[in-house]
Amino acid sequence: VQLQASGGGLVKAGDSLRLSCAASGDGFRNYAMGWFRQAPGKDREFVTAIEQSGFKTHYADSVKGRFTISRDNTKNSVWLQMDALKPEDTAVYYCAADLGPPSPYANYYQHWGQGTQVTVSS
Repeated sequence: VQLQASGGGLVKAGDSLRLSCAASGDGFRNYAMGWFRQAPGKDREFVTAIEQSGFKTHYADSVKGRFTISRDNTKNSVWLQMDALKPEDTAVYYCAADLGPPSPYANYYQHWGQGTQVTVSS
């Protein structure tokens, strides 16, 4: 599966953004999907993940209650709705896919998108 992330931009603290990740190739419904982010000088960190059916989701504590992951297997897409953004959310955001169950570990995922920049000003 090939992944294309989009939707990043420059926003102010408290604003919202919605990131999209479009998948091409077969079998999107068989992949758990995750979002990760990487700020300059920092390791890539887990943001959220969703299982294949879309019923189970997982969030990092730092985004719980502000971010929402969703997917539509008929559209081969996953989204990350980000509300109440903070300057510390500034990073390049990546979507990732794997055939196993969702995981918070980046090295678990086999497929990655190219990343989209999110910048939150104070």
